[in-house]
Amino acid sequence: MQSPFSGICGLIILILDVIAIVEVINSNRDTGSKVLWCLVIFFFPVGGLILYYFFGK
Repeated sequence: MQSPFSGICGLIILILDVIAIVEVINSNRDTGSKVLWCLVIFFFPVGGLILYYFFGK
């Protein structure tokens, strides 16, 4: 049985990932860069989010 804490953490990560992907899509980057960042965030939810906020902005 999972604890409620793990479910809340998963939901928070999902919300932050969606926000980051929306920011990537709305940015002034070229299309290839947008696709690459979206894939990184999608396949590595926590690590991709951290990488985007430190190196992508």
